Amino acid sequence: MMATRRNRIDLASVTRAGTLLGTGFALALLLAACGPTKVPLPGERVSVLQQSSENAADPTLAEIAVRLPKPYVNTDWAQVGGNQAHAMYHLQATSDVLTEVWSADIGSSADSANRLLAEPVVADGIIYTLDAESLVRAFDANTGARLWQADFTPEDEDDDLFGGGMAVAEGKIFVTTPYAKVYALDAKTGAFIWEGKAPAPMRAAPAVSDGRVFVTTIDNQLVAFAVDDGRRLWSNAGVEEAAGLLGGSTPAVLGNVVVAAYTSGELLAFDVVNGRSLWTDSLAGKARTSSIAALSDIRGRPVIDRDRVIAIGNGGVMASIDLRRGERYWDKDLGGTQMPWAAGDFIYLLTSQSEVVCVTRDDGKIKWLTPLPPFEDMQYREDPIYWSGPVLVGDRLLVTGSNGLALSLSPYTGALLGKQELPDRSHLPPVVANEMVYMLSDDADLIALK
Repeated sequence: MMATRRNRIDLASVTRAGTLLGTGFALALLLAACGPTKVPLPGERVSVLQQSSENAADPTLAEIAVRLPKPYVNTDWAQVGGNQAHAMYHLQATSDVLTEVWSADIGSSADSANRLLAEPVVADGIIYTLDAESLVRAFDANTGARLWQADFTPEDEDDDLFGGGMAVAEGKIFVTTPYAKVYALDAKTGAFIWEGKAPAPMRAAPAVSDGRVFVTTIDNQLVAFAVDDGRRLWSNAGVEEAAGLLGGSTPAVLGNVVVAAYTSGELLAFDVVNGRSLWTDSLAGKARTSSIAALSDIRGRPVIDRDRVIAIGNGGVMASIDLRRGERYWDKDLGGTQMPWAAGDFIYLLTSQSEVVCVTRDDGKIKWLTPLPPFEDMQYREDPIYWSGPVLVGDRLLVTGSNGLALSLSPYTGALLGKQELPDRSHLPPVVANEMVYMLSDDADLIALK
């Protein structure tokens, strides 16, 4: 399958994912950024990390207090991003300190050849996982007991392809694979229902809404399948890019609009019924000195928050766009690969410069900004950290990472509230359902914390 051998860049090999650090620890890392020199130069010494960013809090917002929606208990996390619109607002948690309840092996782990790209999904008391070799397993969400499994690696294919994802809706679990196949199974039993053929492999999870399954292929095609029998309803072919970040972006759906993000930096909206184009925008940014930053890929999932689409591209542009008309409310020179998190009048995001940022929903002004250490060894700038998140749960912004730590920040001020060691390293954001936090480690261990 030639499409799988295109020049893909593994973002995880460039930076390693996030932590939960205490204030003192983070400060020590930041201070270590400026190592001693043999001949001290005159003048004040300032951390290069804090000078590397052009972003800063807007002083006109100093007297504006952050107010959040009331937290609620979400019983399911049935699709990546929580639901088909990727807007979950403020989730409830039972405790500020996470304690491991159970763990389970999901199958093949990440290694130098394969990556774990699929985030778990939770529905009706069952949590589903997809390992690095297209093996789906279902577990009891409360106990971790394995319920069933299904292997989607074709007999005549090599098992060195990876990626894909899952979504649960209408009593079925839908699975995308790097073998250009889409499957529907019974969510309770794992029994096969149907198989659909996609025009190219898929690295991202599907989105499901109102009887339709939407998938995005690695060559920038959006395809809509019917939930009941897998027949293809319509498709859109975008411009194929020669290179892109590893992984993919899942479409966002609300009502009769589906919004897809392509590796070209294009953001496109379609009518869910017939695929008619509604509007197109581009988040391609300015020319960058870094080869990774020069990629215009939209890796973070777009978010539909009420009447607006919130999206951020790796190329350095974040925008708020009218869902129906496609007109921009505002844009900001902020780049990232993680999904923004909308909550009330504010939006939280994690930038490519290892910053957690809070911006206003109305006009995109920066309320606060908290820099995070991009390396485990700040003095020698070694062992890069790849951050994942944020997720707003229990008056905390939860960020997790590749150094095996979880970091909690205040959503009101950005202050670091605490750190916690996790059982293992992870390159995927946490998942929350029924006040339980689930994490999937690089070693293919599914960990439930409460």
